Amino acid sequence: MKNIGWDTYELFLKVARHGGLSGAAGVTGLSPATIGRRMLELEGGVGRPLFLRSRTGYQLTPEGAVLFEQVQEMEGAARRIDAWQQESASPLVRIACGTWLAWWLARHHTRLQTAEENLRIDMFIAERRASLAHRESDIGIRAFEPEEGNLAARRLGEVAYAAYRSREADTSRRGRWLAVSEEEAISAYLRYPHEHQAGAITVTVNRPRSLRDLVIAGAGIAVLPCFVGDYDLRLERVGEEITALRHTQWIVMNNDDRHRREIRTVVDRITELVRSYADLFAGRRPASTR
Repeated sequence: MKNIGWDTYELFLKVARHGGLSGAAGVTGLSPATIGRRMLELEGGVGRPLFLRSRTGYQLTPEGAVLFEQVQEMEGAARRIDAWQQESASPLVRIACGTWLAWWLARHHTRLQTAEENLRIDMFIAERRASLAHRESDIGIRAFEPEEGNLAARRLGEVAYAAYRSREADTSRRGRWLAVSEEEAISAYLRYPHEHQAGAITVTVNRPRSLRDLVIAGAGIAVLPCFVGDYDLRLERVGEEITALRHTQWIVMNNDDRHRREIRTVVDRITELVRSYADLFAGRRPASTR
């Protein structure tokens, strides 16, 4: 096998994660033609087919899937080395969480990171679950207790959901529903409008963050976590809590890393922040009673 540089393996990861050349081009700045040539060279170097190519994108072959797992381990090792190099000067903590917990942490950022300390925070925001197994993130916030044996978990509390509309909404719009597009509706609360109000949906977006803005603007009704909807006095609940959507929230970290000072510090601060608003997260503080 030819001597293949780490930059080629990194490019392979991006093609695999983004499903093709165009997606990888968008995050690397390289042209699809250049990336395609590099992937052909990689396949020639390892002597095995790594992708099934089609008009809709690139899909990993069984051999490609094996390499993908191995390169993820290399990526995790590279990141740990990078963290070790920077630890003494400016430690980095990477947090993976969903749209609304990221919104909440941003609103209370000074409780996570003080002006006096030399701590860097990187937030990966997505509805899809991020993997901690290969150190893609240091801390993850999940809606269920992790089953992976290499992860440590701490229970944060309950999260409740309800439907919300603007208090100032035109009465003619009060029966209209807002939703994330079906292909992006990964979480249970995002699927709820499609499963229960499909005929009343008048606006769809591709990112959950836009739902709150649309509700405030009076565009219609959307399902939101209670710690988002009840926190804003401009919004009011439509009906009672949607109890079927209630879940427990967990903060998770890799067992090997959880004793690192900077990770332990950020975990403790997130835990304290969320638990201090336990009633709001659990739906026990509707805006009308605050």
